[in-house]
Amino acid sequence: MYKEVVFERKSSGNSRCSEESESKPKKLSANVTQQVYFPFSLLTQVENFRQSIYHEAENLFSSFIPVKIIKLDALLRDDALSITDMSSLQAPLDIPVPDPPAPEDEEMETDKNEEEEKKKKKAPKCGFIKGNEKIMLLLDRVKPEIMDLRETILVSCWIQHLIPKIEDGNDFGVAIQEKILERIAAVKTKVDGFQTNINKYFSERGDAIAKASKDTHVMDYRSLVHEKDEAIFSEIRVIVLDIRGFYAELYDIITKNLEKVTNPKGEEKSSMY
Repeated sequence: MYKEVVFERKSSGNSRCSEESESKPKKLSANVTQQVYFPFSLLTQVENFRQSIYHEAENLFSSFIPVKIIKLDALLRDDALSITDMSSLQAPLDIPVPDPPAPEDEEMETDKNEEEEKKKKKAPKCGFIKGNEKIMLLLDRVKPEIMDLRETILVSCWIQHLIPKIEDGNDFGVAIQEKILERIAAVKTKVDGFQTNINKYFSERGDAIAKASKDTHVMDYRSLVHEKDEAIFSEIRVIVLDIRGFYAELYDIITKNLEKVTNPKGEEKSSMY
């Protein structure tokens, strides 16, 4: 069995899509430009998918988001994210410190060949340099929260399915839906930046360690490594604050406008079911 979807184009230039069951007589006006037939089984599968989205959204706002807000609030109060002494974040660097040049070496320095000087003044070899374990443990706890937020943002698919077809009438509820979708899109962009900042930390810290191990006599490179650790700690805390804030914002705006979101036209039967 097939179901027909008729696309009509009016003289004003606006397009309208109407559905007609195959069992009903078809009244095709002169302005019909295209007819598309979809297998009824496929339409049933799409409808089942829509219903699954609705159930997921219901679970999202009834249990998942409230639990997440409480969990993230507890994480922010955890000792691991409540460090005030930043020096405690510093990880030991297994990079040997070269001995200062002897006075006689300094006197003879101008008479030596440059190539011979480079051979003698090679930087001491470094052993395996670990990452900052405290930062790594924090990232292991925060990265799953970023992934969960990415999946929560898919709630926009649920809202998009609730947007009615364009027609004259009260569109205030539709405007609320669009505002929420705009906010979710902005948050999605910000969430993408979370992972970018984490990747940037590893890249820049690795560069700083490479410089510190090459120019072992330059102490600023060692300090730069510690600065990178302190900076990412602050960034991790801000990430958790932002994730918790978005969950709270989304929960608040949806619960306050649930009727307008699920039934934007004010119909007797909510389009959510």
